[in-house]
Amino acid sequence: MSKQEGKYNIKAVTTLLGIQAGTLRAWERRYKMIAPKRNESGHRLYTEEHISTLKWLIDKVNKGFTISQAVNLLENSLAPLHHDIEIGTRVEEADLSVELMDKLLQSLLNFDENQANERLNKAFSLYTVDKVVIEMLGELLVKIDDQIGEGNITTPQKQFAFSFLRSRIGMILHTLPGIGLLPKVVAVCGPEESYELGLLTFTVFLRIMGFEVIYIGACLVDDDFEIVLEKVKPRFLFLSCDSDGNAKKTLDLVETLSSKYKQLQIGLYGKAFSKTMNAQYDKHLLGQSKQQWEKWLKEKLGH
Repeated sequence: MSKQEGKYNIKAVTTLLGIQAGTLRAWERRYKMIAPKRNESGHRLYTEEHISTLKWLIDKVNKGFTISQAVNLLENSLAPLHHDIEIGTRVEEADLSVELMDKLLQSLLNFDENQANERLNKAFSLYTVDKVVIEMLGELLVKIDDQIGEGNITTPQKQFAFSFLRSRIGMILHTLPGIGLLPKVVAVCGPEESYELGLLTFTVFLRIMGFEVIYIGACLVDDDFEIVLEKVKPRFLFLSCDSDGNAKKTLDLVETLSSKYKQLQIGLYGKAFSKTMNAQYDKHLLGQSKQQWEKWLKEKLGH
C-alpha cells in the first residue's frame, strides 16, 4: 500500500498520537495543515504523511509552542516531514547531520538557493530546531570560516552563504515563541563588529531556553548602548566579537558598562574571546559550546 493512501481512521490517529478527536478536527478546520480524504462512508482517512506532520506539530506543542506558532514554524521552514518511520516501530537512523551540512555548503558555494533551502528543510524535518541551528549550523559556520582562511571560498560565495544563513536563522528566531519565562536580554555585536551569524545562533539558543530576547545584531555606537540599556533594562547583555582587532574595544566597553550598571550581567561571545585574556574578564566568557553556555547562565541566575 502506498504511503500516500489513507489507512488510519480518526480513532486510530487519536490512539496513536494521544490527541483528542475534537482537538484534531479543530486544528484541521482552522489551520488546514493537512487535508485527509474521506472514504465512501464519509470517514476521514489519514496517510503516513499526515501522521508525520501531526507528530511534528504535537512535539512542538509539548515543548511549549502554541499550535498556531507550531504551524507557522512548519510553514516558514517549509519542512518536509520525515516519512520513513513506520508507526509504532522504532527505527534507528544513522546521524545524517554531517552529510546534510556538507551538501548544504556545496549548494551555497554553487549559489543554488532552491537546493540550499531543500537541504536545510530536510535537516529541520529530521532534527529539532535546537540541534539544527545550534549544533549543525554552528559547525557549518566553523567549516566555512576554515575554508575562507584556506582561500577555498571566494568573497561572493561567502557573502551569498552568509546572506542565506542570516535570513533562515533570523526567520527561525522570530518564529520561536517569546515565552519570556526568564529575564530580558539584549544581544548585539561589539564596537565596529559586523559579523553576526554566531551571535544570531546563540540568540536562538536563548529564545529556546525561555529568555525574552531583544536581538539588535550589528554594532551600535557607544552612546546607543546606554540608550538601549536605559530603555530595555535587561538583566543580561551579550556582546559578540570575532575580529581580534575589535576585541579591545569590546573589552573597554565591558568595563565602562559594568561600572555604570552594577546589576547588569555581561556575557562575551565569539572567536576573539577564545584566546587567553586577562583573568579579570573570565567571568564574562560564555564559552564555545551549548554546555558551556548553559553552565554560565545557570551560575549567573543563581540556580
